[in-house]
Amino acid sequence: MDFIEEMRWRGMIHDMTPGVEEHLKKGLATAYIGFDPTADSLHIGSLVQIMTLVHFQRAGHKPIALVGGATGMVGDPSGKSQERNLLDKESLQKNIDGVRAQLTQFLDFEAEKNPAQLLNNFDWFEGISFLEFIRDIGKHITVNYMMAKDSVKNRLETGMSFTEFSYQLLQGYDFYYLNQHLNCSIQLGGSDQWGNIVTGTELIRRKNGGDAFAITTPLIKKADGTKFGKTEGGNVWLDKNKTSPYKFYQYWLNASDDDAATYVRIFTLKNKEEIEELEREHQEAPHVRVLQKALAEDITNRVHGQEALNGAIAASNILFGKSTFSDLQQLSEEDFFAVFEGVPTSMLPISEFKKGLSIVDALGNGTGFLASNGEARRELKANAVSVNKEKVGEDFILNMDHLINGKYILLGKGKKNNYIIVAE
Repeated sequence: MDFIEEMRWRGMIHDMTPGVEEHLKKGLATAYIGFDPTADSLHIGSLVQIMTLVHFQRAGHKPIALVGGATGMVGDPSGKSQERNLLDKESLQKNIDGVRAQLTQFLDFEAEKNPAQLLNNFDWFEGISFLEFIRDIGKHITVNYMMAKDSVKNRLETGMSFTEFSYQLLQGYDFYYLNQHLNCSIQLGGSDQWGNIVTGTELIRRKNGGDAFAITTPLIKKADGTKFGKTEGGNVWLDKNKTSPYKFYQYWLNASDDDAATYVRIFTLKNKEEIEELEREHQEAPHVRVLQKALAEDITNRVHGQEALNGAIAASNILFGKSTFSDLQQLSEEDFFAVFEGVPTSMLPISEFKKGLSIVDALGNGTGFLASNGEARRELKANAVSVNKEKVGEDFILNMDHLINGKYILLGKGKKNNYIIVAE
């Protein structure tokens, strides 16, 4: 597999320095991408860079994922309108551990010829004094050169601390260190990182006359102009405790046709023929959303695993009315309440279910889902009431067997009116 060719047809090349294609054709090359540990989980915006490393390794090259334990203390000014709050060591370490665990899900660290490596730049920065750094590194890069970078120019009016101004030197030194110690010749990253990356290539050239290269990916923009990776609830995280597998799956499932065609190339490992076949199927019956389903299933499976994917699909089927009691039983409590977010809820003692609770009382006076027991009887006679998505009659009795995961019951009237009883 040719890395550049693969990235090109997937729409994942924004810019690259001259000579990098020829360099890659000479044999095994080493490249790195840095991940700043600003949170204890990566979000889906980081998936672009993770997939870049995945493709690099699949092309037979050696990828390095670099966690910025040192640079994370400073904060990258690229694309930022104001300075970040600096993290304390304890928070930073928690974030580093979380990011490290997620990166190991995607890259092969046991490969025989080109195993991935996971490094922390604090390991080499902790032994360097400030005076050493400005003497040995700072003298090679002029202030004029640093001021010309967009990450600096865009902040001149609002102000920028020396801490952030120095960030490109720190990132440049990362590249130089990896180049010298691990023969790393390429830095990969998003297009907003171009200025920081070429500072590294320039440092390598000026300090020891070596060759170094850069490849960047385009920043993803949604077709409707809204920000990729954001929902009303905030970032879409890779950590299931921050974004449930169901909500993660739904994010991709709800992609527009144009966005799905872009995402399936960037975020899946499907080959060109498979993707073009999916697109043909999608064009024949867009309402079936073949492309979105394939995209959502592929990414959710790789990030959260098959079991979580099954749960997300079951939850989605429930949302669209194609479900049974056994489907509801498969849902985690988090996914259950994510599916029925905003649905009215009331508590009843679990003793009511142990002795048996009349469906009429459960609908009417017992919970207030319906205005009265009389209305409950009318709706039951009209065959409009369901318990856990299954229609019931007037003589139905709720008991312990009807509690989903031993905790709650889903009542329904018609197709759109739902109510949750929580047993406590």
